[in-house]
Amino acid sequence: MQPTCNIAFKEWAAVCEALAAGRQTIILRKGGLQDEIESIRRACLGFWLYPTNFHQQPEHLSDDAGEFIQRATASEPSAGQVAVRLFAELHCLNELKTEERALRLRDFHIWSEATVRQRFAYRFPLLFLLSVRVYALPTTVHVPETDEMAGCKSWLTLPESISTHGLVPVLNDEQYRERAKAEWAALA
Repeated sequence: MQPTCNIAFKEWAAVCEALAAGRQTIILRKGGLQDEIESIRRACLGFWLYPTNFHQQPEHLSDDAGEFIQRATASEPSAGQVAVRLFAELHCLNELKTEERALRLRDFHIWSEATVRQRFAYRFPLLFLLSVRVYALPTTVHVPETDEMAGCKSWLTLPESISTHGLVPVLNDEQYRERAKAEWAALA
């Protein structure tokens, strides 16, 4: 793992909490990846998760997502700050080219079925699947949010690199292997 990182990936705050709890081990994304897909495949081994409420709506999430919405609300930092504590190692990046294949992953994320269907069909039929292993810092780092960080974008550069020292995996090695194996079985 790299010793520091200043790359962050914006994700709904409730999804970040599901990732932190080990409930979720994948990230589904429609936009924000197309233009960067090749550079991500070549260079992006890990990144910080940047929790955001931008576009997040409770009705877009599964019935069991309530606890993650509550956790996200409880850990929301003061205005103008971003609470960074999760680091994701990218293990695999895939394109889901059929809706049926995307729907088979329902046990590995907290999007609602309607959200998966809507996002898959938007503009062109495709979803990106990022299979990640998530690590947590022992203490949260509060990063001042700049104008460049605001708005609807997936990838951004943090003003300063954050040390990865002290990261602890949210799932132990065996738990992670079992989860990854089950994900791939769902896609087969």
